[in-house]
Amino acid sequence: MTAPPRLLFSDARFVVLDKPAGLKVHPGPGGGPSVEDWFGLLSRRRDGPWLAHRLDADTSGCLLVALRRTALHAAQACFAEGRAGKTYWAMVRGSPAAPAGIIDLPLLKRSTARTGWRMRADPQGVAARTRYRVLGRAETTSWLELELLTGRTHQARIHCASLGCPIIGDALYGEPSGETGREADPCLHLLARAIRLPLEPPVTATAPPPPHMLAGLLACGFRPDR
Repeated sequence: MTAPPRLLFSDARFVVLDKPAGLKVHPGPGGGPSVEDWFGLLSRRRDGPWLAHRLDADTSGCLLVALRRTALHAAQACFAEGRAGKTYWAMVRGSPAAPAGIIDLPLLKRSTARTGWRMRADPQGVAARTRYRVLGRAETTSWLELELLTGRTHQARIHCASLGCPIIGDALYGEPSGETGREADPCLHLLARAIRLPLEPPVTATAPPPPHMLAGLLACGFRPDR
């Protein structure tokens, strides 16, 4: 087993892990390595740990884990009531027409025999809202800050694609390999940058950019020392 994800926050109730891209949060039907492999190192209580929310396997950054049941219920209430703050950074192709705005685009899960399932924009779907802001630009890419006002599966990925700016490395929703003669990046350039829970005491954590995103962020003006 490889080294466990590093801790970004820790107290008696929660830890926030810096999940690397490519690591699943739980094994699922296909098995394989997952964040849950290290739960025994986080707590040996019978009352926990539990995943307090989910991240796609391809997304890196802040992942909240509750160490006991009371903490889990408190976190779930924060998420359900919209009181939890979730900020993402994305490196995207192109640039949005407006420097900031809100994407309000309902999403629906669709299953097919050929491709399995994926989410799609659909007026009959569940409400999904994302606030975005352009933090920097390069010649062909942009660095976006995304605040997920709802927490739908693949929300950040579909909403960026709806702007005409797919997230780099997102073969599922907008960047197929070989597009316009360009090789698609094998890693999704999406970071769960920060999480905030207004509990007492509060839970706050910020994840550093993963190595595969750093060059693009620097080209768009990111400065690690600021």
